[in-house]
Amino acid sequence: MKNINSFVADKYKKLESGYVEVEDAIYKKNEIGNLYVMSLSFEQELVLNEGVDASDISQYPLEDILDRYNCYISDFFAELNKQGSETCYLEFASSNLDDLRNLRTIIGRHVYNKDIERDGLVFAELIVE
Repeated sequence: MKNINSFVADKYKKLESGYVEVEDAIYKKNEIGNLYVMSLSFEQELVLNEGVDASDISQYPLEDILDRYNCYISDFFAELNKQGSETCYLEFASSNLDDLRNLRTIIGRHVYNKDIERDGLVFAELIVE
């Protein structure tokens, strides 16, 4: 994943949506209790075996990002993630605001999986550069 940026979805801007910005590009959905959300845009890297386009977002490194930052995908933005589009859009959610604060640290960075060998076994490791 490269060219990772914050993305402010239109739904966050609508007063009737129930989203309230709690800090820079992190929102709380009022009617759901302690649910915080934020969205990112990014490009995948085919050379690193990531998806071909936005309609095919690769499971990795996404799954490892979700595990490391204790969050989950709460919106796929199907209207934006179309075949042929290089830029992908996802909404991430957590009940812990700090999880999303930590996730924001990948903005502007290069994130990918790299095979690492330890004791004769090969493991995929999440790299954030």
